[in-house]
Amino acid sequence: MLPPGGGLLWLGLVLGSVCASVGSAAPGNSATDALNVLLIIVDDLRPSLGCYGDKLIRSPNMDQLASHSLLFQNAFAQQAVCAPSRVSLLTGRRPDTTRLYDFNSYWRAHSGNFSTIPQYFKENGYVTMSVGKVFHPGVSSNHSDDSPYSWSVPPYHPSSEKYENTKTCRGPDGELHANLLCPVDVADVPEGTLPDKQSTEQAIRLLGKMKTSASPFFLAVGYHKPHIPFRYPKEFQKLYPLENITLAPDPQVPASLPPVAYNPWMDIRRREDVQALNLSVPYGLIPADFQRKIRQSYFACVSYLDTQVGHLLSALDDLQLASSTIVALTSDHGWALGEHGEWAKYSNFDVTTRVPLVFYVPGRTAPLPAAGDKLFPYLDPFDSISESVEPAPV
Repeated sequence: MLPPGGGLLWLGLVLGSVCASVGSAAPGNSATDALNVLLIIVDDLRPSLGCYGDKLIRSPNMDQLASHSLLFQNAFAQQAVCAPSRVSLLTGRRPDTTRLYDFNSYWRAHSGNFSTIPQYFKENGYVTMSVGKVFHPGVSSNHSDDSPYSWSVPPYHPSSEKYENTKTCRGPDGELHANLLCPVDVADVPEGTLPDKQSTEQAIRLLGKMKTSASPFFLAVGYHKPHIPFRYPKEFQKLYPLENITLAPDPQVPASLPPVAYNPWMDIRRREDVQALNLSVPYGLIPADFQRKIRQSYFACVSYLDTQVGHLLSALDDLQLASSTIVALTSDHGWALGEHGEWAKYSNFDVTTRVPLVFYVPGRTAPLPAAGDKLFPYLDPFDSISESVEPAPV
């Protein structure tokens, strides 16, 4: 485990060094000798994982990845907002260079024609592919996920994404609502699936195609959960009984906090179930029972996410790609779960800026698996044997 002090800059350095080694390889070497790259970027995931010492969270697959990886304890996003953070990460430039602090400009037009990590890989012989939310969609990635610069093929977005903020949450009244808390029966939602499930299926299809490719690949997979709304398969709620859910240890807004340092979490106030609480703006406290339900649903989303990561990594094993693929997992920023009276990102508190960051490098962070062995067998979070795995010492 790496001691405190790492950062997301290492993501670009490590991945860039892989590509640089390809460019400097002897002409006789085959491109297929180059390591592939699987980048998993999660939305709003704070380091609430077993591998980061959280005893409540069931995240056996991400913990298993961490056990074979270099784990950074103190990695921080440049800004706790999706678009600026993702552009900063993928270009290696700070927001004060990209001049993107919100969602409303495209860096190539607004600040400079800066190359991206996937673009660099693409220009050095890699097939680059994007699945799900990698760049933030919309103006900040030119309504194209920065295509064609960053990607060899058109980026994939799951078709069920369009239902995320619609009335698909069945409330106690039996009616459908646009709620913050939205455990669902997947069979009953539009298309009978969820975006992250579709992204995993597409990513596995692409891995299958690339297994026989003469070119190395860079595959970025962006998962939506645990971003709001907390819309997830309802069975994951069972992992977190409400009686086991505690409140944040520091739930009060600090008395001397300047208003500019506080975010009034307007994005969750717009949800129908939160509106029904009739909270005062900006500092009204959420009732304790509803706080527990928010935390329960966030944790359930993390475990749901973990199953998707597990299926994806298991496919690496099944396709015999685990020995030739670097895996990097991180998040665009964290999310406050009641700490300092906050229920959002957007602030500069530790809980909103600190992110998980792990690197698996075949033969470096873990020995190469023997023939027939699996590094990433799928682990079911509902299985009592799936316990937290300690990261490997470095």
